Order: sequence, then structure tokens, then C-alpha cells
Amino acid sequence: MSDKLRWYVVHTYSGYENKVKANLEKTIENRNLRELIPDIIVPEEEEAEEKNGETKITKKKVFPGYVIVHMMMNDETWYIVRNTRGVTGFVGPDPKIPVPLTDEEVEAMGINLNTVAMDLEVGETVSITNGAFEGMSAVIEEINNDKGKVKALVNMFSREIPAELEFKQIEKID
Repeated sequence: MSDKLRWYVVHTYSGYENKVKANLEKTIENRNLRELIPDIIVPEEEEAEEKNGETKITKKKVFPGYVIVHMMMNDETWYIVRNTRGVTGFVGPDPKIPVPLTDEEVEAMGINLNTVAMDLEVGETVSITNGAFEGMSAVIEEINNDKGKVKALVNMFSREIPAELEFKQIEKID
């Protein structure tokens, strides 16, 4: 099959995306397969909604019914993913023969192929350059260099709102 890590799209029952991710991650840990299946993503975007004069941030699935899996395809990993509860198959012309996404398709989904660690520190204030909080500043609470993301608090209407931001959405303030 494949001797390198590639991104694959897995079709799930609608509403089962997070359950599939959790079940897969549990199986990966139990079988010690983190190097063969290092990442599973349920693409979501944050949406700001105005209700009764308050802004509420909700997460909305970008591709309902799909999970994106970064994996080295072989008989064992194919079997594990395919037989996870809630999975209906791999996306492709033949569900039995998975077709990996191209690098362009992966980047178009906002998955960073070349995650570069940013020189950031917890407690540091950054400026948000795009997304629902564009133009605001945030204080970093947690840094995940592997996924190229930070968890930060955005000050909005005199309240701190937690947000998960990608490195490409923020800039250091000098």
C-alpha cells in the first residue's frame, strides 16, 4: 500500500464525527499506533452569533459526515479505520481502495502541512489577523506546536472568551 503518511477522508454517519475520532484515538493508543495514525481531524470553524445582545461563539462542522485522518495506509491501519464504529468507508471511487488527498486539497481545507513552531509563550498577547475575532487581541493560554494552534482568551464586551486559533491566524505584537 503506502509507505508514507498521507491524509484520507473517511465518511461517517451524520453526527458521529466526534465519536469516530474519539473511538479511533482510543484504538490507536491501545494498539500503540500513534506513528502510523498521528492525527485525526473533524474540521470545524468558529461562528459568532448575536443573540439577545450577546455574542456567542459556536463551532460548526465544515464537512458534516466526514473525518480527515493522517495515516500510513497498510492492511492493519485500513482495517482499524474501516471497522471503527460509525465509519461507513473511505472516500474515493472504491471505498475499499482509499485515495489520499493531494497536498493542494489538504491546504485548501486549512490543514497546515508544514507546521512551523512559532516563538510564542503562555501569557503573551497576540493580534488576531483573520477569522471571527479579526482585529482583536488575545492572551495565549496553551500552545500546541504539533497542530500549529493556540488556545487563547479574547477580551470581548469586558469578558474573556476562549478561542482556538491557528498560527496563521495570529501575529506576535512587538
